[in-house]
Amino acid sequence: MHTAIIVEDMIDALTLLKKDIETQHPEIEIIATAQSVVEAAKVLRKNQPDILFLDIMLGDGTGFDILEIFPDLKSKIIFVTASDEFAIRAFKFAAIDYVLKPYSNADLSLAISRAKEQLQPNKERLQILKETIAAPEKKPNKISLHTLDQIIIVSLDDIIRCESDSNNTIFHLQDKRKIFVTKTLKYFADLLSSHDFVRVHQSHLVNLQCISAYIKSDGGYLMLKNGENVPVSVRKKTEIIEILDKMHRK
Repeated sequence: MHTAIIVEDMIDALTLLKKDIETQHPEIEIIATAQSVVEAAKVLRKNQPDILFLDIMLGDGTGFDILEIFPDLKSKIIFVTASDEFAIRAFKFAAIDYVLKPYSNADLSLAISRAKEQLQPNKERLQILKETIAAPEKKPNKISLHTLDQIIIVSLDDIIRCESDSNNTIFHLQDKRKIFVTKTLKYFADLLSSHDFVRVHQSHLVNLQCISAYIKSDGGYLMLKNGENVPVSVRKKTEIIEILDKMHRK
């Protein structure tokens, strides 16, 4: 058996989640619920569950406030969030799992399965999540990258380019490290496109700040500040030239 506490400020959502867990996951015992930061703090002082279902936005604060009150919380956290594109992007930057409302039975089961296996997100990943949710229009400073055996936090400014490797992505960093991540290049192109990264080729995503020049010969390619050359696809040439012209005029 695993114990669980649900923190959710919407009574209908709380009731539904509680019912779904009790019906579909009898191995989980819900020992308490709370609808606010204050209530959650009172409950968690008495019991720290195996799993904490934690809504992000609460009437008197946020789920992060609860985590700051209990910095040594040992519970596995399943964040529950509404369908908000900025929140989803924040979770992806932090590489932290979440359940998106409205969720399916499969979504809930997968989240619970992952929670049982996962290591707790460290404070730096939680800080990335918190900052990205708090200021969705601001460029995040860091991103968490899932490799086969660990999660590595890197600064966006340290990423020179990303290269497709089948359904995986290789990150090329300023210090010449290469990080192999088990997600597609499209995943990161969608995530980073509004943060000075541009997909210049089917296999290449480039940090605009690392481009030295666009060379029109040999089919067209980018010369990067580290001396590397990256091909530009035919259909991307016009877009890349326009982007670089805008950068030059600033």
